Amino acid sequence: MARYTGPVCRQCRAEQKKLFLKGDRCKSDKCPINKKRAAPGKDPKGRIGKRSEYALQLREKQKIKRIYGMLEKQFHLAFEHAQRMGGVTGENLIRLLESRLDNVVYRLHFATSRSQARQLVQHRHVIVNGRIVNIPSYSVKPGDIIEVKERSKKLAVVQNGLKEVEKSGTVPWLTEDIDAVKGTYVQYPRREEVTDLADVKEQLVVELYSK
Repeated sequence: MARYTGPVCRQCRAEQKKLFLKGDRCKSDKCPINKKRAAPGKDPKGRIGKRSEYALQLREKQKIKRIYGMLEKQFHLAFEHAQRMGGVTGENLIRLLESRLDNVVYRLHFATSRSQARQLVQHRHVIVNGRIVNIPSYSVKPGDIIEVKERSKKLAVVQNGLKEVEKSGTVPWLTEDIDAVKGTYVQYPRREEVTDLADVKEQLVVELYSK
């Protein structure tokens, strides 16, 4: 599966916002955002100024894509699916992105970042409803049970991720059994429940793709 393989901290610097792409490093003093490093590229200060409507829409799309670790084609397909669902397209888009298996594994704290979660899935460490699923974009549905394979539960990445459950808990649309390293996707999340995306304006993405 195609994916971005460049320096991920560069993506956070481009957005001038923590996207939490590197797990624990993003919460440490080593994070470039904490050091107030400039955006990448030549003469970033020369680009500071009032942005056009198109620029704002494009930046919002890039930010959401980067948060979920997706490339343009994958993201556009998700948007087209959201359009066909009926209702509010922007909210549908967030619901679809939150339902991706790699994101659910991350939300269950089986990994400290979405990229780690994607690797766990691709390396066949994750089971959905009793069967191994190695497709990160697999769409999880309410009632699905997601767990880590028995012999993979002691992996350092899994154990480090589970430590976060005690600190921040689990999102409202999931339930989790830490001892069994297992969780259930209870329901699709409502937009207001996805609090870590409170500053994301998905409507700008809808406007961009509607041009």
